[in-house]
Amino acid sequence: MAPKSATKKEKPLWWNCEKCQTYLPTSELTKHQEANCTNIGTLSGYVSAGDTFHCRKVEVGTLVTLEEVKKCTDAQRYRLVTLPLSVMRKLGLMLGDYVEISLSRNGTPVGTIVRVVWPVEDRTGTKIALEALDEFDSDNSNELIASVTAIDPSKLEDAQEISLCLEDPEDQGKVFVKNGQFLVSCLKHQLQGSVVIRENRIALKICNKMFAFRIANVRTVGEGDTVTEQLNRMSLQDRRMFVVLRTTKLVVLDNAQMEQEIHQNQRYALERIGALDGIITELRTLMDAAFGIETRKRHGPISRGVLLYGVSGVGKTMLVNALAAHYRCHVVRLNCSEVYSKFYGESEANVSRQFSEVFEVHPKPALVIVEELHNLCPKASSSDIGKRISQHFLNLLDSLHSSARGNRSLVIGTTDNVDNVNALLRRGGRLDYEFELPVPDAAGRESILQRVLSRATHSLSSEEIRSIARITHGYVGADLENLVANAAGGTAGSSTIDSQALLTATQHVKASAMREIMIECPNVRWTDIGGQEELKHKLRQIIDWPIHHPEVFTRLGIKPPRGLLMFGPPGCSKTMIAKAIATESRLNFLSIKGSELFSMWVGESERAVRDLFRRARQVAPSIIFFDEIDAIGGERSGDGGSGGSSVKERVLAQLLTEMDGVSVLKDVRIVAATNRPDLIDRALMRPGRLDRIVYVRLPDEAAREEIFRIKLKTIPTAADVDLQELVRRSVGCSGSEIEAICQEAALRGLEGSFDVQTINWSHFEHALQLVRPRTSPDLLRLYDDYLKQHQ
Repeated sequence: MAPKSATKKEKPLWWNCEKCQTYLPTSELTKHQEANCTNIGTLSGYVSAGDTFHCRKVEVGTLVTLEEVKKCTDAQRYRLVTLPLSVMRKLGLMLGDYVEISLSRNGTPVGTIVRVVWPVEDRTGTKIALEALDEFDSDNSNELIASVTAIDPSKLEDAQEISLCLEDPEDQGKVFVKNGQFLVSCLKHQLQGSVVIRENRIALKICNKMFAFRIANVRTVGEGDTVTEQLNRMSLQDRRMFVVLRTTKLVVLDNAQMEQEIHQNQRYALERIGALDGIITELRTLMDAAFGIETRKRHGPISRGVLLYGVSGVGKTMLVNALAAHYRCHVVRLNCSEVYSKFYGESEANVSRQFSEVFEVHPKPALVIVEELHNLCPKASSSDIGKRISQHFLNLLDSLHSSARGNRSLVIGTTDNVDNVNALLRRGGRLDYEFELPVPDAAGRESILQRVLSRATHSLSSEEIRSIARITHGYVGADLENLVANAAGGTAGSSTIDSQALLTATQHVKASAMREIMIECPNVRWTDIGGQEELKHKLRQIIDWPIHHPEVFTRLGIKPPRGLLMFGPPGCSKTMIAKAIATESRLNFLSIKGSELFSMWVGESERAVRDLFRRARQVAPSIIFFDEIDAIGGERSGDGGSGGSSVKERVLAQLLTEMDGVSVLKDVRIVAATNRPDLIDRALMRPGRLDRIVYVRLPDEAAREEIFRIKLKTIPTAADVDLQELVRRSVGCSGSEIEAICQEAALRGLEGSFDVQTINWSHFEHALQLVRPRTSPDLLRLYDDYLKQHQ
């Protein structure tokens, strides 16, 4: 007789309800059916029809007691969650998959974490177990309800950089000051392979000491820029999940760094950069191709190098940082100050060490930023170390084209003096694209002001912003930000910036592009100059009309006059008039004397002329005022002499070329003054250069009276002072001589007593005897003859 079977078919521990399709423990099936499937919320655990496991029992800190995970390290256990084997099969999960765990307490959501699943036997019951629940309050973990859902791998993003802030900066911050690098390395080792969510809390034991962090920010790469993707990122901002990789950089911030992090995230955005839209579009096209984002086939080689140059403060650093933030690429910064070393070969090793991050296996593109490139690779270096570093950097640039990793990288260099950069860098295949970031014009300044003011509280209308932009000639982006900050600081009792506050701030914030050669605040107005109405009118024709009414010249099809020559006796206010037109028109004023352009070194004088006109173009509209133009624009001898005369002729040739040559001199006006017009080269006087000539005569009777009235406004005079007699007796005097008469009279009064209250006629009588007209009749005849020849 055959023995009875010792085994009996075991009843499954989990059952699928045919009525409501709920996957629940078999032990609770009878009650579930008796309740007609209405007791789902009271089940100890179940899998809903939407493939989500709901569990009413969450055990924290019990993983170490499980046989299955005893051999795991502390770091491995930290990122695990256990699930019954049948539940994993139902959810389609495998060992190592990531799951999203949404936690709630008494119906109130607590938060979300991500863990790696680990299977346990079904007999352990309907529960999940975690090693730690540091993201939330785990004192009452038994009251937590968990919902576990499988994660689509495409939703996980690789973290490039994670910014953490200590929850107890006073105590734990001291430890990090001493051992920060080591502790961050330990923290990264424990977190590697984990998935983090922004604003979650992390508490880990490092070297037997518990540290608590809050995730302040996470940066990734490879995000798209279509409108749909941007909207998806905005709507899922708080639920984005980031994987900690071996290459992920962890940064622990203090409070000041956190504020700076928030400020930079707000500042470094392409939409916040004004006046550079065209350059940004071209750079994005190049970067799309370099990073492999562009899918269309390219017939030519892909550029791996870009050079940005422009004056300091124009926005080079902001632009490269905004591009890095926009593409969320891996950033490598070559700091020139950290490269050089006194030990042979170590400087090249420092460059290679920083550059090597480009060639590491990494899932994102790499952007190499080299600021102040002329310091790393100068044009002419007399030192051996400078030559070796330049050559080493050139070799690294060339290696980008032959390396598989280099195929998704780009090098951007910045400099404020492109002429000082090694010429070998600027050939094709290296830094083969160059972009000049110009000093913004009126429209560009308006765009920058609008973006800067959008981050502040202000009451300015569009027209008021436009008017401020018109008068801030030569201001770069940094100056305009400083202008707004100065205006905000000057609004006493109010946090709102208005037009008057900005106008007041322009008196304190000067244009960076003009600091080297700008006359500091000429502050001379037409009302300070007596007479000279004809000269004032011609200056308005040349300077005011083309700048403020360009559409009139366009409509008539004519070009505005390029320059004006003022000649006349010394002391007739020629220099003062040039300052007045600069003040009245609010243009940048560049004043140059002939002697300032000459140098003992060959070629330096011509370079000084080129730099002068280059700067004038950068800060246009502007005025270049040549005082004593005959010093550099004298008649050429034509004998091919050498020495000083040849230098003078070369400077004059360069001056003629700059005034009316191949380079366009747009919105730059030339005003020159001289006492000897007969010595000026004829080439300077042709149309297109100094095409307007004005004779600044000695003041007539009406002009002398006006000059005396202006000068005597600040001098207390007695009742016996006869203004008409002063005018009659000052025939032949220049404006400066009339001013000298007033000064001498005041000094004569002081000689009698320091307590003098008024200057009387006797004092002026003394001054009239002392100051006599110094303009010779022969010089006046020379001026008349010259005027007849050029009318």
